[in-house]
Amino acid sequence: MEDRRENRYRKLLDISLALSTERNSTRLMEQILDEAKTMCNADGGTLYRVIDDDKRLRFEIMRNDSLNIYNGGTSGNEIKLPPVELFNAETGEENHKNVASYCALSKKTISVDDAYTFADFDFAGTKKFDEATGYRSKSFLTVPLYNNEGRVIAVLQLLNSQDRETGEVVPFDTELQPFVEALAAQAAIALDNQLLVEAQKELLASFISLIAGAIDAKSAYTGGHCQRVPVLTDMLADAAKGETKGVFADFDMSEEDQYELHIAGLLHDCGKVTTPEYIVDKATKLETIYDRIHEVRMRFEVMKRDAEINYLKAVAAGGDEKGLKEAFDKRITQLDDDFAFIAECNVGGEFMAPERMERLDEISKLKWTRTLSDRLGIGHEEKTRKESAGEEAPLPTVENILSDRADHIFARKDKSLFEEGNPYGFNMAPPENMYNQGELYNLKVKAGTLTEEDRFKINDHIVQTVIMLDQLPFPRHLKRVPEYAGGHHEKMDGTGYPRKLNSDDMSWPARMMAVADIFEALTAADRPYKLPKTLSQSVKIMSFMVKDNHIDKDLFELFLSSGKYKEYAEKFLKPEQIDEVDISQYVKTAAE
Repeated sequence: MEDRRENRYRKLLDISLALSTERNSTRLMEQILDEAKTMCNADGGTLYRVIDDDKRLRFEIMRNDSLNIYNGGTSGNEIKLPPVELFNAETGEENHKNVASYCALSKKTISVDDAYTFADFDFAGTKKFDEATGYRSKSFLTVPLYNNEGRVIAVLQLLNSQDRETGEVVPFDTELQPFVEALAAQAAIALDNQLLVEAQKELLASFISLIAGAIDAKSAYTGGHCQRVPVLTDMLADAAKGETKGVFADFDMSEEDQYELHIAGLLHDCGKVTTPEYIVDKATKLETIYDRIHEVRMRFEVMKRDAEINYLKAVAAGGDEKGLKEAFDKRITQLDDDFAFIAECNVGGEFMAPERMERLDEISKLKWTRTLSDRLGIGHEEKTRKESAGEEAPLPTVENILSDRADHIFARKDKSLFEEGNPYGFNMAPPENMYNQGELYNLKVKAGTLTEEDRFKINDHIVQTVIMLDQLPFPRHLKRVPEYAGGHHEKMDGTGYPRKLNSDDMSWPARMMAVADIFEALTAADRPYKLPKTLSQSVKIMSFMVKDNHIDKDLFELFLSSGKYKEYAEKFLKPEQIDEVDISQYVKTAAE
């Protein structure tokens, strides 16, 4: 008897140790049920979770060896039974009719020797189950699992204890009950701790997802990018894990590793919160917070009014009306034409050839007269820039119709970030100025609408991402988030940014995120500034990037051979984007 008790204590300690090392709540609940079944030699069992603010018991796992039933948990078989109500929905009274609900409410262990003769609880559901299956549910042991706050978090119910020698269904051994209760106590602590950890993880992931969603919502030009890149990165990691030969044969990631990579994916563009929308969404060359073409238009309007006034004055003074009218009409036509040319340049749709730039220079020399001070009613920062450029000219003052002024320049304040030996390892050459809003300077942008300063500011999002993530006190299991998130614009040949890393400097997960970022951008259908690429077009473009050693060749081939490109396309691409891709052009077969 003493040896048996000692063995039970030893087994209980072993179980407690095993429970404390499990990091998945579903597997933990299965382990709790399995260990309790084994301890009591029970034929079946159910584990319930307390849900909905302690108002219901939800079936989490159901097992019955004789009937070969295994539902819930990791089985993949859904439990379709409704939750057990702990309170009457109409009266609010406690539900003492059901043995599991009574156990949860009273925090008492209940042992029933024979459900068919026990009158204190309603076993109608059990009897109906027996009728349908031909089974005979007899003995029950129902144990509450409550945490260190005294709150019941789950209920363990064992069914039909069996004699170890004869297999006969017998009542649960009263000597075993304290051991089962001790197991339940240990299990409750382990389960509660794991549920708290998972709740914190879920909260963190949800909060980060919220930030990612806010970044996407900030601009129509990003769409759901921050939401889709983590999904695609996860797919690549799964594909690499599934490989049994080649460069990925030894690649593996635990659940925690993949969670870390997923978090990095959600945060990979968090620095975009610092990128001004008027640059990200810059639709025309003169656009800042508003489109300054309206200022230029107004100057032309003033010049046209001045031309008209001068014409009328000359006529009134007795001049040649016909000659003056011809000159006036010619002047107005020329001004209209000049403004139309500026407006066309502003759109950025046509390449700025040298002769077009020369014409801009000529037009810019046109003069208009300003009679009001440009230093009244402006903000402190703008006023400081104007004053640093010198005293305002006496009014009225004649000015060029287009100009690049000193107050258009915004000095760079973050030069130390890019100096040699900076603490982040940044290896980028920023433009001298933070912004240059010069009118001619912007209108002369050769292609598109962005200046050199604008492009750097957009690329600067990765710099800000690294800085922001570096300041967060990530726990041990998330320490590599900054590395993964901060490397998605690096290239295998070392020409990327912000650190000019090459393939030897980058881990597989970091390279995966770079591939995911590019493929998502190519195929995204929610960018108003471009048409989405088809699947075949996107794969072809990426194959050129492989040839240029910009993205990892092995990952690109895995992306195709594993079919993940197609799996992603079916989830996120429009039907008209999904065309046939002949991957044999890009992936070498084993025979080759």
